[in-house]
Amino acid sequence: MIKKLLNRLMGTSAEKPKFGKRRVAGFKEHAINLDLVDERARHVVLTLQERGFEAYIVGGAVRDLLLGLKPKDFDVATNATPEEVKSLFRRAFIIGRRFRIVHVVYGRGRDHEVIEVSTFRAYLESADAEQVSGSEKTSKKALSNVSHAVDASGRVLRDNVWGPQDEDAARRDFTVNAMYYNPQSQEVIDYHHGIEDAKKRVLRMIGDPVIRYREDPVRIIRAVRFAAKLSGLGFSIETKTAKPLQKMMSLLADVPQSRMMDEMLKLLQTGHAIASIEQLKKLSLQKGIYPLLDVVVDRSTQVFVELALTDTDRRVSENKPVAPSFLLACVLWSDVRDAWDRHLEHHAPHPALQEAIDEVFYSRIGDVSGRGKLASDMREIWLMQPRFEKRVGSGPFTLVEQARFRAGFDFMRLRAVAGEIPTELAYWWEDFSLEDDGARADMLDLIKQSTPKVQRVSKHKTVVQNGTATSPDDGAPRKRRRRRRKPSADAPPHSEA
Repeated sequence: MIKKLLNRLMGTSAEKPKFGKRRVAGFKEHAINLDLVDERARHVVLTLQERGFEAYIVGGAVRDLLLGLKPKDFDVATNATPEEVKSLFRRAFIIGRRFRIVHVVYGRGRDHEVIEVSTFRAYLESADAEQVSGSEKTSKKALSNVSHAVDASGRVLRDNVWGPQDEDAARRDFTVNAMYYNPQSQEVIDYHHGIEDAKKRVLRMIGDPVIRYREDPVRIIRAVRFAAKLSGLGFSIETKTAKPLQKMMSLLADVPQSRMMDEMLKLLQTGHAIASIEQLKKLSLQKGIYPLLDVVVDRSTQVFVELALTDTDRRVSENKPVAPSFLLACVLWSDVRDAWDRHLEHHAPHPALQEAIDEVFYSRIGDVSGRGKLASDMREIWLMQPRFEKRVGSGPFTLVEQARFRAGFDFMRLRAVAGEIPTELAYWWEDFSLEDDGARADMLDLIKQSTPKVQRVSKHKTVVQNGTATSPDDGAPRKRRRRRRKPSADAPPHSEA
């Protein structure tokens, strides 16, 4: 009786879920090009298989391979536990609490790659899980020794119960993300018609969408992200999957802010920012998912922000790195500029800008990343902007040597394209940054020579007109100042001759 009541309250079904029928598709059916499969992902799969474990490439990588795309990331699923996986690789790290997974790391520095390895998970009903009051932060003690737990709304807080592959497939979100590819045998294992949906270009949730969104509300954002990523290939969200999205959006309020921040950045930094914003509007989700995302969507039609979003998509398509600090700095620049103008009434320019930055951080971002690298990088970008307009002395030499100069310059360049500052300024700094010290000194001399010399008149504001310095009262008679004569040699001291 209690279980039935919980099922009803959480929107779950008392019926046993359909785990799907295992179907094996050979190369003739899926036609996956093995050359598109990352060698390191194949190495992880082979290593696990050689030790007697099941192992497959899984998720979005299989979907992309089916569509003839080269995946950017590769995930592996196995029946080995995280501890067993870790023991097989020299550089492997168990991470996560909600889902314990293993990161197998290859390479170092910017060229490093992470293969994410997860253990097959059992499909468990929310009513069978241990229910805790509160959230991840407020119930840490209660969750410390629990493998499967939910909060009062049915949101999964812990999911670390291992199970067979068919149950692991059933707990994944979309059918096209629930396929398993074995690069050794070149077979695709499909339980929920993922191959068929990929051919039909359909994004369909496995199981009841309402229940699945309640288990993990972040699936709402994932639906938008996948629809945006695949829209260019003709994909659309199935009607039954799309219908509850707006109604279930309020559940996102219980998701930790740090996770919401991460999901927002995935929307904006995976190469489909413009398409993601279009999807949000199309699905009537442009307001209410996350306050900072609301700001991005609202300002996406502003010239400067649209340029930043487009530039981010371009860089991802060219396999160039992108930083969240740059994009968010662009989105919030108008707030900083307005606050700066207000603080200039009471402070000097530099302190006024610092006050403005603090104000914007507290109001727009809060404590999620306000004291970390994100904050310091955004501050540097903003604080550089006034310095670009001062092309005198040693300032330009020290500016180009700063570690974040390029980010600050790119920000300034977008401001120039948007018409906020002269484009000549962006061209000058581009040339200056590429020259040696001697040529840089010559460039600064030219700037100095081309700047009109201003002749200052005591107690009068100097105005420059047509290159000539004049005083506002030019033309009025001036008092003549009496000149002292040099005293003659025979004149008494301090006397006038």
